Parts: sequence; C-alpha cells; structure tokens
Amino acid sequence: PYKAGTNGGGAFVIIYLLCILAIGIPIMISEIIIGRRSGNSPINAMRLVARDSNTTSAWQIVGWSGIAAGILILSFYSVIAGICLNYIFIAATSTGAINSAEQFGNIISSPLNLLAWHTLFMFLTATIVSAGINKGIGRMVKILMPMLGVLLVFMVINGILSGGFGRAFSFLFAPDFSQVDSNTFLSAMGQAFFSLSLGMGSIMCYGAYMPKDQKVVPTSFTVASLDTLVAMLAGLAIFPIIFAFNLEPNSGPGLVFVSMLSAFNQMQFGQLIGPIFFILLSIAALSSSISLLEPGVAFLSEEGYLSRKNSALAISLFAWSLGIGTALSFNTLSDFELISGKNFLDSLDFIANQILLPFGGMMIAIFVGWFMKKELIINETVSYTHLTLP
Repeated sequence: PYKAGTNGGGAFVIIYLLCILAIGIPIMISEIIIGRRSGNSPINAMRLVARDSNTTSAWQIVGWSGIAAGILILSFYSVIAGICLNYIFIAATSTGAINSAEQFGNIISSPLNLLAWHTLFMFLTATIVSAGINKGIGRMVKILMPMLGVLLVFMVINGILSGGFGRAFSFLFAPDFSQVDSNTFLSAMGQAFFSLSLGMGSIMCYGAYMPKDQKVVPTSFTVASLDTLVAMLAGLAIFPIIFAFNLEPNSGPGLVFVSMLSAFNQMQFGQLIGPIFFILLSIAALSSSISLLEPGVAFLSEEGYLSRKNSALAISLFAWSLGIGTALSFNTLSDFELISGKNFLDSLDFIANQILLPFGGMMIAIFVGWFMKKELIINETVSYTHLTLP
C-alpha cells in the first residue's frame, strides 16, 4: 500500500497488475516447471533440467543467485518484521498523547531493541522451517493463512465503518498518471517480483514439492490472483483509516509505523484494532520469511552437508548476522555506506531487489523459452491424467 501511496495510487495499481500478468505469471509458471521436473532445490533443479535439455550445467548459477537473494532479503526483512512484532505491544499500550513519529524514532534508535526483536523473528522462522515441509511449513501455513484472511477481512470491514472507504477506493482505483515516471514502472515490477517471490528460488523450491497431478498453469494463475487480491484488500484496510484521520497516504514506509499508529491512537477501540493490525502484518511477514529461508535449507539438507534442522540453524545464523548491520544502519552505522550513497540496509536491498531478483527472473525466462526442451515443458504443463510424453 505505501508504494501505491507514493506512486499515483490507481496508476501504480494498474501498472502493477500488468507486471503481474505479463511478467510475474509466466516466470512463476517457468519456476514451477523447473522445480517439479527435477524435484530438487533450485541449484540442483537448474543443473538437472539443463542436463536433461542437453545444455550446460552452468545454468545452476541461477539457483545460486536466487538463494543468495533470499538470504540477503531475509537478513533485513527480519529486522523490519521484528519491528512489526514490537508494534503489536506498542499499539496495545499507546495513547493519543504519544507522538507516533517520535516514538518510532526512539524505537529504531535503540540497537538492542531492534536486535532483540530481530532475533525473535529469526528464531520463529528457523523453528518452522527446521520442522520440515509437512510438520513445519505445511502446518503453519494451514494455520497462518486462514488467520491472515480473517484478520484482513476484519480490517477491511473496519475500514468501511471508519468513514474513509470511498476516498480510499477512489485513491486506489482512480489512476493519476501525472505521477507516473520510469521509477514507477521499476517499482511496480520490483513489487511484482517480491510479492510473488520470483527470482529467489522459493517458487522453484515449492514446485519441487508440487504433486504431479496438480496443474501448473491454473495453479499459477490462482496463486497470483490470490496474492493480488490480498494486496488490494490490504490497501482497502489501510487507506480508509489514513483518510478518515486526515493523514498523508504518500508518507512512504512510515505509513505503517507512524501514520497507522497515529490513527489507532485517535480511533475508538484503537488499542484493540491496532494490535490486530500488527499481528496481521507479522503473520504476512512470517509466511514470506519461511519462503526466503527454505531454498537454502533444502539445498544443504539435500546435498547431505547438514541435517534439515542444522541447515536451518546455519543459514538463519548467517542471515541474523547480516541483519545486525541492518539494525545498526538505523542508528549507530547510519552514515556507513556499503555502496556509494546507500547505507547498509539500502545497499542489501539494492543488490537483492534491483540486481539479483531481476537477473534470476530474466535468466529463468530465457532458459525455459530458449534452452529447456519443449517435451519437458509439455510434460509438466499438460495434465498427467491426459498426456505424458517420453
């Protein structure tokens, strides 16, 4: 929602939807095809499918880049998600007398506070992934996703009752193309990649666990449609509150931690609705962090280097260590530049989201479009109950 708020509202939404349809879904289908064909982690999946397509095994670099991107994203994502966890309790005790911007500044200025919540979130992620596909990820998704859906519907109903729903609907779906520039397209494409977990090996990894009798193309459209629906509902949950209390919809990332808390402080039952909102946000973050960690864990355990639990622990510790730099970039190391003009957090974000994810997506599209055997693609996209080619 904050990206829509800073990029022309409905204009951004239209461009985002076009990116999902024209770029996101085809790459998602491609990743699932590769993953299911091989039944392996992204690195081995690319190597094995390349071998079966009589082309070079160097294509496995796509798997390596995806896992690297996932770990980099997880390292700073965990710090931000930790702040979400912290805000569950802050929203429950906050009052109208508190300046939400000043409060947010106090929170991010404390390295120990950020590291404590970062550690807790990473621990939750590692615990779920280490438990395995059925007992860990599968079980938690069956609990978290319905909970997320219920909480989101509750927030949308609250938005309708808040009095700002009409303005929010107009803002989200009435396009303002005067605010559109080249950065808007890049932002929309980046959001499409990030939202659908493309180019980071997650979808390829889940494709390896996908039953052979499940249809790839309809499933991809369903996943992308539900993902987009949740994004739209998130906007319809957040912006009515923003407009009802005359706050700025284009306040950037602070929209969640500053503007929303300010609104909760002013509304009736805000100390109940606020924590529910941040619980919802934390659940969404946890579901994403699981997907970021899984490809690397799958590779290490698949190769027999470490057990699944030890693989989850090792990669989580590495990502947690990188996350220390992100936590300190809000305060102690705010002036430290890893890349010229960018602090530690912005540098990792740039490397992962602007370089590795687009690279991975582009290479996957090229591989499936020009190098993967047509017969292999048909075998995975045509229902096994109707046709299987040798």
